[in-house]
Parts: sequence; C-alpha cells; structure tokens
Amino acid sequence: MAETLTALTDAQFAAMQGETFVLLHTIDAETGSPTTNAISWIFAPNPSVLRFAVDGRSRLVANLKNNPSVAVTLFAGGTVQAVYGTASIVTDALEGVPFRLVCFDIAISAVRDAMFYGARLTALPEYEKTYDKRAADKLDGQVFEAMKKA
Repeated sequence: MAETLTALTDAQFAAMQGETFVLLHTIDAETGSPTTNAISWIFAPNPSVLRFAVDGRSRLVANLKNNPSVAVTLFAGGTVQAVYGTASIVTDALEGVPFRLVCFDIAISAVRDAMFYGARLTALPEYEKTYDKRAADKLDGQVFEAMKKA
C-alpha cells in the first residue's frame, strides 16, 4: 500500500502552477449526495494548499459553505491522485474580474494515488474553450491574477 502524503509532491505542485483540468467533489447542500464538477481555475500557491475560483451563482458555493470537506481528482505524472482537504472562502468576490467569482482555499489533509493497480495514464484529459478564444484567454488571465493576489 502506498504511503499517504499530506502535501503535493514537487511534480504535483509543478503540475498545479498553470490552468489544469481537475474534478472537484463536494457534498450537495440539499440532497447530501456526492457531487462532481470539472473546474480549471485552480492552482497551488504552495504544496499544502489548492486555490480555486467558481462563479458566485454556482451550487458549489452553497455546497462548500454547508460542508467544507472536498476531494479533488488530479491527473498528473501518468497517474490519478485524490487530494482531500477542507475548503474555506478566501474572498466572496475576486477583484479585477468582470463578474462575481468566489475564491476558495483547500487545506490539503491527504494525497493518495487513486489509479488502479498495474495501469498508467498515457494521456492527460484535454479540453478546449468553446467560446471566443481571445475572450477566454483574457478572462483566464484576469482570474488567475486575481486568485494569486487574494
């Protein structure tokens, strides 16, 4: 059995320095059921913390206010990592962004290899923005700059 880590490794930390596709798992505030959302406005300000932003109207905000326990599925280094922790609000509205984004920090409590035995990822999940590329790049830049200042 692999050792449980309490912070990101150097390779995981490096992977979390730019826009990254992850899955965020929360507990639904209304139903109490597990939920999963794909997000990309996330980075690691240090190996013990993940910081992310979501639209202020998102159901995720209510979920996290109700139950701050989270898990993040990270695809990096040829494997899948499950990152567990507790979310807290950094700010209810990031400055310098054209609409209300809520910024959260996740204090990491455990990082575990979640890939099934005898397998390795041969490609990372890829996505493309389906709206105006210039507008997407501008917004992404504003969001990441605001999160780093928060």
